[in-house]
Amino acid sequence: MALPPPDPSRRARLNALKLTALVRDHVGAPADELGAQPDEFGSGAALMRGDHAWVLLDERAETRAGAALAWAGKRGAAHVHLVVDDEGAAGLLARRAAYVTVPTSVWRVDGRLLVPAVASPLPDAADVDPRGAAFEDLIRGGGAEPVVEHGVLAGEVQGLEVCRAVIDAFTDAARLEVGIGAHDREAFQMLHGDRPALEALRDVVDYVVRYRYVGAPSHALNRLAAERGLRHRLVHEPGLLGARRLQAVPPPRPRLNVKDPAACFAVGIDGDGTPMIVAIAVGADLDLPLAGAEARAAMLPGARLVLAVPERDAAPLLPRVASLVVHGAEIRAVPAAVVG
Repeated sequence: MALPPPDPSRRARLNALKLTALVRDHVGAPADELGAQPDEFGSGAALMRGDHAWVLLDERAETRAGAALAWAGKRGAAHVHLVVDDEGAAGLLARRAAYVTVPTSVWRVDGRLLVPAVASPLPDAADVDPRGAAFEDLIRGGGAEPVVEHGVLAGEVQGLEVCRAVIDAFTDAARLEVGIGAHDREAFQMLHGDRPALEALRDVVDYVVRYRYVGAPSHALNRLAAERGLRHRLVHEPGLLGARRLQAVPPPRPRLNVKDPAACFAVGIDGDGTPMIVAIAVGADLDLPLAGAEARAAMLPGARLVLAVPERDAAPLLPRVASLVVHGAEIRAVPAAVVG
């Protein structure tokens, strides 16, 4: 028998109780002296104690810091405390906390204790295996654009990955796998593994371009990696952002998969010759200012930071988070006709 879906309101109540207990024990104050009852905060919880905001980030904590800062800013918090269970998320958030002007502490839950999170370093740059790099010409010949990120060579069409150079873990042989995402590549390999890679790639490219262009009807192939599709357009038409030129660059850390949205980046110079870095997202993403600040610090310190989003996604809370970024960040809303 299937289990009933979890009750969001019950989870919110439990998170509120959890946060209250953690803060009470940490600051040594009775619950009735916390100054406010915990508010529901998405799948987490939040409360104010004086001018300190405490926010428990539950599901996908690594993507919720921007929302927490917006919540705290609306209440005039002078100090923000982010509370998370996951050690990896805690390390990422502790690193990004250095890029905002409001004092922000990140705490990892350890039983009933709050332990200061240690900022995790960004991964070192990795080189592409020469055996994989040899597929670059084949990718071009198949109609895709070669892209290298964190030691991986892939081929993209309008920002959507359609192939990837892979070193087999068992045979140690290099091959070009065709498909969108790991599961699609695996299925394609099982069904069409005997087809020449060039022929298979051309077929996939021809299919993808039918749906991946500005003004195309809504389809899974233009909803996937939509932010990279927007970057592709901006790189080819930098004047849309007032830039002289832009080029795509890898994110500071590898994206987890092709299917989940993730900010992407470009660097270049603006009309005045000032270096700029562009952080691009499609959809409501209050973490974009933090991701952009992290990318600027890692790739182009001191550059002008531009946050490029479709007009429909320039939510009122985004400027509030952007205003907290060290060295500033500006929002450029891209017309819908450009996004597709």
